[in-house]
Amino acid sequence: MKKGISLYSLLAAVSILFILYALAKNYWIDPGADSFLSFKTNLKRELNLPAWLNVMYIHVAFACIAMAAGLVNFSARFLLLYRKLHRVNGYLYIVSVLIVVITSGYMAPYATGGKISSMGFNLLNILWPAITITALVYIKKKQMIKHRNWMIRSYAFCFTNMLIHLIAALFHQGFGFQYPESYTIGIYGTIALLLIIPEIIIRTIGQPRITKG
Repeated sequence: MKKGISLYSLLAAVSILFILYALAKNYWIDPGADSFLSFKTNLKRELNLPAWLNVMYIHVAFACIAMAAGLVNFSARFLLLYRKLHRVNGYLYIVSVLIVVITSGYMAPYATGGKISSMGFNLLNILWPAITITALVYIKKKQMIKHRNWMIRSYAFCFTNMLIHLIAALFHQGFGFQYPESYTIGIYGTIALLLIIPEIIIRTIGQPRITKG
């Protein structure tokens, strides 16, 4: 029980802090994304800045909604007390994931690092909804453990942006790589981590529920 509580508490702390950071960064501190856009050089497609920014705002908003909805639904207490809301919240999560993927698809051709980075984002945009729909299929079949495990795999993708920037910063500031190359490494490093870390978590928690929160 203590392991479940500590795991959920850690997940909640990281998720909430990242949501607050993402909202502050993109809507208040740097609403024009000037610092991020400064790395986008030699684009093969002309960037329509107003359209790109509007898509980015939608992308960030629904990424935060997906992260919050997923966090709430991992609470065993919430499931026990509000089963119908858990179901509604699950559909909110799925819709949010799809909107994030669609907006990401729009922004992918303009990704920092060029075509190879765009390909990485397109791969992410295939994996995340596929994994999420798999989780939905299993709950429809009343297979709770498999549903939970696939939701763990799906929820990991909510941390895509955070991991990409952490890895990019490590290679750029720590190892002296150029930022576009660091960002590309961040994308593919993140894909690897998003596939590996959930499997470690699933094997660590075993059959019991992830939380008592």
